[in-house]
Amino acid sequence: MNEESRKLAGWLLIILPTVMYGGISLLGFLLDSQSGYIDNPLRQDFFRAGHAHAGILLILSLITLRYVDEAALSRNLKSYVSSSIPLSAIFIPAGFFFSMLLPTSTEPNSFIYLAYLGAILLASGVLILGIGLVRNQK
Repeated sequence: MNEESRKLAGWLLIILPTVMYGGISLLGFLLDSQSGYIDNPLRQDFFRAGHAHAGILLILSLITLRYVDEAALSRNLKSYVSSSIPLSAIFIPAGFFFSMLLPTSTEPNSFIYLAYLGAILLASGVLILGIGLVRNQK
């Protein structure tokens, strides 16, 4: 693993406790009947999806960093892959959370498009990395 990937992995590991804090926050919302969280099933679903995507995509980001250096890709494509997957771990959950911030929301607002942007970053990053790994036949 090169120094740039190692540094990014370090930052991702430092950020991981924020996802843990998010889980504790969701538990607090569930236990606090005054928050209004329990009264809005759609908001619950969006927050749960946002939290799950944040954790899984953060772990996927760490895993894919181990493979970037082995891929037969240009320096620019390696840089794109190294950043697109972690960025998806920010944009997808942000789309879920920010689109349902108000306890009275009945449908997502325009922030949901962040999730679509994140999905494009994720799909393109893993596709490029996969192609680069398949091309690197030794």
